[in-house]
Amino acid sequence: MEFISYQNDTMASVFSCISVFGCLVTGFTFGIFISYRDTPIVRANNRNLSYLLLVSIFLSFLSVFLFLGRPNDVTCRLRETSFGFFFSVAVSSLLAKTVMVCVAFKSTKPGSAWRKWLNVKLPYTIVLLCSSLQVVICVLWLSISPPFQDLDTESYPGILIIQCNEGSDIWFYSMLGYLGLLAAMSFFLAFMVRTLPDSFNEAKYITFSMLVFLSVWISMIPAYLSTRGKNMVAVEIFAVMASSAGLLGCVFFPKCFIILFKSGMNNKTELLGKRKE
Repeated sequence: MEFISYQNDTMASVFSCISVFGCLVTGFTFGIFISYRDTPIVRANNRNLSYLLLVSIFLSFLSVFLFLGRPNDVTCRLRETSFGFFFSVAVSSLLAKTVMVCVAFKSTKPGSAWRKWLNVKLPYTIVLLCSSLQVVICVLWLSISPPFQDLDTESYPGILIIQCNEGSDIWFYSMLGYLGLLAAMSFFLAFMVRTLPDSFNEAKYITFSMLVFLSVWISMIPAYLSTRGKNMVAVEIFAVMASSAGLLGCVFFPKCFIILFKSGMNNKTELLGKRKE
């Protein structure tokens, strides 16, 4: 029988260690943002969205454990839908951040009609709406043709592959396609506003993070389709961890560096001075 087992399987140990390390780094980053929550660099780009993004990244790292061990109907359904939902929340948060950067800059002009969009409800509305559409896709998928445990005896003679069957390829790729659509929207919008005059404008970091995210998942699909057994699961796990690490590193590490080592840049004078330029 072949699956990624916790017993005598180096692959499971490596993935578990990397997942735990990712959770610890994410938790440490969250602690830094909580400790410095009143500083300009944390407040400038909606700290509540940053908290939500960190929580979704933490849960994405944690979801790796659903891919390990012997699969069953419950874990198959959870593993295929959990990362879709967690990443939709993460990408929606980045999309909301980018929209708010654009709106904030547009509203600085006298008599601008964009001022009415500067309220606390807009970013949360974006996150809720975009995430809800992914929830609808996952609920329909689970209702119509949910993933299930599958026994493959034909791929390799003499080996029983215990794996998850997606149930419906249409719904599986609809979930991935919608996630890719959100990431593409975030990438293009962030690319357009990356040069706006703001020392704490994180659009350039969002641009790079979405580029990494899209590259990982686009390259994952052909690799996923060309493998069988536990190697196919390993490809999916790698995509989840690599994209989570990309979001964490690209969006939050530059801020953490400024907070911990460049505290002189973390003040209102620096922020306002850059905006005037």
